[in-house]
Amino acid sequence: MRRLIASLRIFFSGAWLSHVALFHWAQPANYVVSKILAPLTYMLFFVCLGMSATGRDTVEFYIVGNALQLTAFNGIFGVTMTVGRERNMGTLIYLVGSPANRLAIFLGRAFFNVLDGMLGVVMGFIWGVLMGLDLSSANLPGLALTILITTISTCGLGLLMGSISLTALNVMFINNTVFFLLLIFSGANLPLEKMPAWMRVISNGLPLSRGIPSARLLVSGAPLAKVWPLLAGELAVGLVYALTGFVFFRWFEFQARRRGTLEAF
Repeated sequence: MRRLIASLRIFFSGAWLSHVALFHWAQPANYVVSKILAPLTYMLFFVCLGMSATGRDTVEFYIVGNALQLTAFNGIFGVTMTVGRERNMGTLIYLVGSPANRLAIFLGRAFFNVLDGMLGVVMGFIWGVLMGLDLSSANLPGLALTILITTISTCGLGLLMGSISLTALNVMFINNTVFFLLLIFSGANLPLEKMPAWMRVISNGLPLSRGIPSARLLVSGAPLAKVWPLLAGELAVGLVYALTGFVFFRWFEFQARRRGTLEAF
């Protein structure tokens, strides 16, 4: 029991401190403005671009897809930088040298990014309503669950990318590459059924590709039972990425200890 309590304490305290450290440069007012304006500019660009190409009748398709796509900002950029910068800032050696539970440390790096990512999606939907999205018949509890699962799934990929970034010189290159891959293959702006077969294969292995269709169905009023298989698949994908990331993190720790290269970057 004591070990469990200690792990939970490490999980939450480490989660909070790592998230604060990531935004140590930001004033509260700047942070609030960024959470309001960043989703607006992103939504305006892709929704207007999509409507100009396919007509105003498709506004719901682009609003819902891009609102969910906002999770990638926290899931990819936030989580990757939270993990990857431990090395660049010189704090990784203290984490590795501590007797703390490694899984609690690792998963804690994503916790507040999940909450922050969900807030970003909510802001996206608020702007979407102002752009013409009708939520009068939406299954809101199901939509909230979809946002949670999709954000967790995206952060799972971020944990893997963060572990890989421990061996990379340019973390931002990894962030941008993965983000734009999700933008292309997630189905936010291109219907999955219209993709070539090879693109659908890639899409099936990525987060968001099941969460976004689930959200679209729930916005149209579908019952939660109809999207359970999609949500289960979305969560499974995220957990696989998170587990792979943790294995890679432990492998990196082992190799760094063996070679004495923990602080080399």
